[in-house]
Amino acid sequence: MFLGSQDIQLGVNESLLDTSKVISSMVDGVMARVGAHEEIETLAKYSTVPIINALSDMYHPTQILADIMTLHELYTPAGQQPHDLDPSTTLKNLRMAWVGDGNNVLHSLMLQLPKVGMHLAIATPKGYEPHGAILEQASQNAAEFQTSLTLHHEPKQAIQGANVIVTDTWISMGQEEEKKKRLEAFAGYQLTTEMIQANGAQADWKFLHCLPRKQEEVTDDVFYSPRSHVFQEAENRKWTILACIDQLMVKKGF
Repeated sequence: MFLGSQDIQLGVNESLLDTSKVISSMVDGVMARVGAHEEIETLAKYSTVPIINALSDMYHPTQILADIMTLHELYTPAGQQPHDLDPSTTLKNLRMAWVGDGNNVLHSLMLQLPKVGMHLAIATPKGYEPHGAILEQASQNAAEFQTSLTLHHEPKQAIQGANVIVTDTWISMGQEEEKKKRLEAFAGYQLTTEMIQANGAQADWKFLHCLPRKQEEVTDDVFYSPRSHVFQEAENRKWTILACIDQLMVKKGF
């Protein structure tokens, strides 16, 4: 069953509690894209079937599965197959630079990258840093897995030594009224080949973006270059979503 925004408005015509109980009585699992993260928590609390968070304003875990799968494919040694190796082997000690907003995609990267042994350097404008509680948890994860997590306010500081450069939209859904203010705050954050190379990225650096992309975030010379793997990343959303559904069915006993 697919219920889009024209079919259902969570928490508008009926409570989330009621929606959760009704929908979960009809299906074996629910994958939900919501606004506030509290909505996914409410659905999970009252649902009688598993809930998969496909996106909330705080986290985007399914995107990060595709990102890790893409990097795992890219860094699998020649002559070996990705399915024969673990990402914690292929990705260990790689450095990712995030240049952009402290948003839901970044939050999920912060929490998950340490688990595969990756280091993360973050550059956001002042006032656009990741959520404090998530930063604290991510720092604990980094310490546990002996990786580094650093926060900067200048892109060049994050890019130094990076194997992978990542950005995302600066203006997420619901932030359209802030567009002018945000574009001013993110001046100097647009990724170009010259900027990346001038600031000390590794010679074989790679670029990711979860799409859709806007010109102010990254220029064509990066986005459409051989260093960019955004379309491989986009395809992997399919396979990682299928894997989530497969595991949901396993949990249900199918």
